[in-house]
Amino acid sequence: MTRDRLAILADWTTIVPLAATLLLGAAFILPSSTVLLVTCAVALMATVVAAVHHAEVVAHRVGEPFGTLVLALAVTLIEGALIVSMMLAGGEDTAGLARDSLYAAVMIICNGVVGICLLVGALRHHEQAFRNEGSGPALAALATLAIITLVLPNVTGSAPAPFYSPAQLVFTGIVSAVLWAAFVFFQTIRHRDYFLPPETAGDDAHAAPPSVARTWISAGLLLLSLVTVVGLAKKLSPSIEAAVEAVRAPRATIGVAIAMLVLLPETVAAVRAALANRLQTSMNLALGSALASIGLTVPVVVIASLVLALPLALGLDQKDVVLLSLTLLVSAITLATGRTNLMQGAVHLVLFAAFLFLTLVP
Repeated sequence: MTRDRLAILADWTTIVPLAATLLLGAAFILPSSTVLLVTCAVALMATVVAAVHHAEVVAHRVGEPFGTLVLALAVTLIEGALIVSMMLAGGEDTAGLARDSLYAAVMIICNGVVGICLLVGALRHHEQAFRNEGSGPALAALATLAIITLVLPNVTGSAPAPFYSPAQLVFTGIVSAVLWAAFVFFQTIRHRDYFLPPETAGDDAHAAPPSVARTWISAGLLLLSLVTVVGLAKKLSPSIEAAVEAVRAPRATIGVAIAMLVLLPETVAAVRAALANRLQTSMNLALGSALASIGLTVPVVVIASLVLALPLALGLDQKDVVLLSLTLLVSAITLATGRTNLMQGAVHLVLFAAFLFLTLVP
C-alpha cells in the first residue's frame, strides 16, 4: 500500500465515518440511554463535517457542476429512502410525511441555506457574483415542480384535497422525474458553462486536483457518511418526536427537524463555498438540491404509495401555500441580477424564521 493511501486511511475524515458507522450499528443493539443519544448526536455532527470534506474532494476532481450534483444526488436518494421507510412503519399516520419533508426541504434550502450563504458571503466579500443564466431556469423548474406537487392537489376535482387520484399521482411522478432529468442535461451537458464559477472566484481555483485513488476513497466515504448521517438521524428521531410532543408542537415539526439533519452536509458545504467567494458553487448546491428533493423523491413516494397502498397527502394548507409563493417570488428577485448583497440574505433569513415560527405556532 502506498504512502498516500496510508495517509488517507489515517486521516480523521476517514476514521470518523468508520467509527460513526460502528456506533450506528451498536446504537440499534444497545439499550437507549442519554449517554448513547448524546454520543450519536456528536457523531452525527462530526460525520457531517467529514462528508463535506469528501464531497469537496470529489468535486475538485470532477469539476463543476458535477461535484455539487454528486452531493445533492446522494443526499436526496437517501432522504427518499428514509421517507419511504418511515411511511411503511407509520402507515396512515405518516400520510403527510412526504409533503412535510418536501416542503421543509424547499424552505430550508431556498431561505435558510441561501440566506446564510448570502449573508456570510456579503459580510466577508461585500458583493458576490453568480451566473443567472443557470439559476433562472433552475428556479423556473423548481417553481413548476413545487406548485404541481404541493399546491395543485388542493384544487383538483378527481380526489378530495389534499390528495391526488392514482392517475394524477402517476402524472406527477412522471413529470417530476422528466423535468429533473431535463435540468441535469441542461446543467451538465448542453449549458454546463452556465453553472461554472467566475474565473476570479475562490482562492483554490488553481490547486492541484486529488489523485484518482483519493477521489475513489472519498466517494466511498462520502456515501458511507451520508448513509450514517441518515441512520443516526433516524435513531435520534424518537427523541425528537418525544421533545416535540413534550412541548406540544405540531407534528409537522418532526419533518422539519429530520429535514434539517439530513440537509446538514449540503448546508455546511454551501456556506463554506460562500465564505471562499465561490457563491456559484453555493447556488449550484442549493437549487440543485431543492430540485432533486422534489424531482427524485416524488417518483419514489408515488411508486411506494401505489404499489403498497399507502396514503399520500401532498397538498399544503393555505398558510404554507402563501409562504411557498412568497419564497419563490423573493427568490426570483434575488436571482434576477446575478449579484448579491447583505440585504438579500437578511430577507431570506426572515422568511426562514417565519417558516420555523409558523411551523411551531401555526
